[in-house]
Amino acid sequence: MADGIAAVRLAHGKVNALDLELCRAIERTMRDLDDRDHPATAVVLTGTGHTFSAGVDLKRVIDGGAAYVTEFLPALSGAFRAVFDLGKPVVAAINGHAIAGGCVLAAACDHRIMAAGTSRIGVPELRVGVPFPAAALEIMLFALGPVAARRAIFDGTNHEPSAALAQGLVDELIAPDALPARAAAAARDLATGIPADTFRHTKAQLRHETNDRLDRLARDTEPATAELWTTAASDGRIQAFMNRMIRAATDKP
Repeated sequence: MADGIAAVRLAHGKVNALDLELCRAIERTMRDLDDRDHPATAVVLTGTGHTFSAGVDLKRVIDGGAAYVTEFLPALSGAFRAVFDLGKPVVAAINGHAIAGGCVLAAACDHRIMAAGTSRIGVPELRVGVPFPAAALEIMLFALGPVAARRAIFDGTNHEPSAALAQGLVDELIAPDALPARAAAAARDLATGIPADTFRHTKAQLRHETNDRLDRLARDTEPATAELWTTAASDGRIQAFMNRMIRAATDKP
């Protein structure tokens, strides 16, 4: 932590894939940082190497089946909500690919800065063959608005940085080597330019309707969501998506 800005770096496997352990660690870390007595005044969330997060670890879902899904989906939603609800400024420093759940994590932040280059960001969940958990759906609606969120979700495209900026998936683009400093500066500006109690109260106001709707959706739809994820793990659709991604990567010149 420097100048009150806590840097939270995703460093889990090759592509920071979201599995049960990483999701629980994200939630635990963010809840701790949200404590009013914690010395951090703002948070920068980033990844490692060329990846912010490649999204859910689909192999774990296939291998674990229903038992894993039952544990994992609440942990995934917990991670999203811990970032979304944190009462201090949270800036996403998107250093590389932010796919599916990785895109949702970035969308949960207050400000999103992406490194210019060849990385991609998007929400291809429906192309994988699984529905959005309520937390992911509501965060995308909050970040993009209903029209842009609908387009992003049903299209399922992973966008290059300039297209992502045009669609509102990110707020700024910057040279990769300048990303850490710019993200820290953005977090510092929010933390010092707005009194902490006013920021926390206003952030809660902005999210109030979303969280109320999210709580209702989680109660009413999550059992069906978990059932569909379990079905997708066993009927081959997730594996088929993974195979397509492997072929696409292999066919690249």
